[in-house]
This record gives sequence, structure tokens and C-alpha cells, in this order.
Amino acid sequence: MRVVFAGTPAVAIPGLDALVASEHEIAAVITRPDAPVGRKRVLTPSPVAAHAHALGLPVVRAARSDDELTAAVAAMQPDLGVVIAYGALLRAPLLTVPRLGWINLHFSLLPRWRGAAPVQRAVIAGDAMTGASVFQLEIGMDTGPVFASIERAIAPDDTAGSLLDALAEDGAQLLREVVDALAGGTAIGTAQTGEPTLAPKLTLADAAIDPTETLDRVSSRVRGTTPEPGPYVIVGGDRLKLLDTRPVDEPAPAATISEREGRILLGVADGALELLAVHPAGKKPMAAADWWRGVSAESLVVEAPA
Repeated sequence: MRVVFAGTPAVAIPGLDALVASEHEIAAVITRPDAPVGRKRVLTPSPVAAHAHALGLPVVRAARSDDELTAAVAAMQPDLGVVIAYGALLRAPLLTVPRLGWINLHFSLLPRWRGAAPVQRAVIAGDAMTGASVFQLEIGMDTGPVFASIERAIAPDDTAGSLLDALAEDGAQLLREVVDALAGGTAIGTAQTGEPTLAPKLTLADAAIDPTETLDRVSSRVRGTTPEPGPYVIVGGDRLKLLDTRPVDEPAPAATISEREGRILLGVADGALELLAVHPAGKKPMAAADWWRGVSAESLVVEAPA
């Protein structure tokens, strides 16, 4: 089949590679426009755009599914459209341009966690299980029938980043199997059942750590917002980013940071989070012990999120 692929971040690359390695033809790769990156705000291609160029694939940059993109895709005469984390909703009439419509590799067990941040929300919520689903795109957000899915347990040390990377690899093979089944006319979509939950894109507020919560809830939020937008606490009115942490099952004064036998501990309701690496406001990332040596206090109060 002739396939149009839409994706933007690095987690979409394994799925693209799986299709490139298949017998299907990639007519074009659609991705978001180049974006400013770093302090100098240098315009930089998306990871998918850079990878597609390296593979010699045609690349179309589009911020939305407007008439121009619809006409461009129609001219390719694709049999199928495939989406992985493109970053914008595909709308009618683009949805009906490919002969078989569009399918989406989504990193959740639908209908749980429909939306932009399914893995992050699953980790924050303390879910025991997540997975990946390949489903038919409809006008509604992530509402279409599911062709196939896989499950994956969420380990205690999984972060949103590590879990997304694993699901991207596992989901790539699942995606290829569904595309092959669609080509052979054997794919069967099943209507979603169960209570839907929504997974909106994370904001900076989602990464704020509340030191009055339990260790399980604090740890889940830390892991669910790592690496982006990055967990943090408020100390002295400034954000202290938590780059590397470890939960410890021992008492410590809640809502404070203190030192104990060389370890830097953030006390929460029923335990503590050991801080291993931090990024203080206006400074470079550093080991938590190095940061603490510059603190002229026996303990620091951690403010509750606004």
C-alpha cells in the first residue's frame, strides 16, 4: 500500500522505521514545522523530519490539517494514513482522503487516557498497567474502533520518558501487523468499551510536587513528569527542579528539605524522597549534595503548590 505517515517527536521514529522496513511504500512524511530550540532559539527540524530526511523520504511540514495539507495528501493518492504523536488533530476532509482512512498508534489502553499525554497521566495516576493501541481515527478524539493493543506493566522505577521509549518500540511491531492486516483485508476493529478518561497535555503546574502528599503519590508525580515538563518544588519562592530522586521509606519532617548522614531528603507525608541531582533557579544542574553545601540552613521549608 501507499502510506502517508504523520509524526513529530522521537517516539514516532520506531513506528516509521517499522513501516519503512515493510513491503509498503511511504509516500510522504508529515510533521510539524521547524521549531526554535535552546537558548539561542535556533529553528530546528523535528526528530521525525530529521530522520525522514536521512532516509531520503519526502517531508511535508504542516502545523494543522488545513486545505493546503488536504490537497497535498490527496495528490499522493494514498491507501492509508498512519499517525503517531503528530501534535495536531487531523480533521475532515483530510480524514477521508486515504482509501482506508487513518490509523493511530496511541500509547494507552483505550478508552483509558484519551489525549495528548496518556503515558504521563497513567504514571501520575499510579496505574499498574498501560499499553499501546492501534485504532481508526474518527472526528472524535481517540474514539475510533481498536484494531489491536498490547499491555505493559508500569514498573516502580519507570518514568514517563522510559515508558514511552519502551512503548514506542513495542508499538512499532503492533502497528506494522495492523497495516499488513489492513492490506490483506483481515483487520477487524472493535468498538471501545469502558469508562473513558482524558489525558490533556501536561502543564508546568502538573509538575509541581506537593510535599504534604504520600510518598507513593509524590513518587508517581515525579516519575510521570520526567523528563518533561520536569518535577520541581518551590523553595524560598524559587523553583528547584528535581533531576534525579529516589524514594526512601523512613520518616523525615514533612514539607522540608534537610540533610541526614550525607543524604539530602525531601520529607513528605509518610516518608521521604532522597534528592540525588537538582537544578536550582539561575544555576546549572548539580548533585544535590553540592547544592546543599551552599545552603546556610539546617532545613528548608518547601511550599505547597498554589
